[in-house]
Amino acid sequence: MNVKITQVKSGIDRSERQKRTLEALGLRKLNASKEVEATPQILGMIKKVSHLVKVEELV
Repeated sequence: MNVKITQVKSGIDRSERQKRTLEALGLRKLNASKEVEATPQILGMIKKVSHLVKVEELV
């Protein structure tokens, strides 16, 4: 199963850990989207920055 992650809030004034998590997910700009496979590691990363991103399941 794949998910589409879209960054909806800025990483500015966030902790270094959250900034690096966004970058590791492939999100570098506001409103940038990335399709990734929903592995347990990716889902954990999404959970850590859930207040900054929007997640959609892809069929």
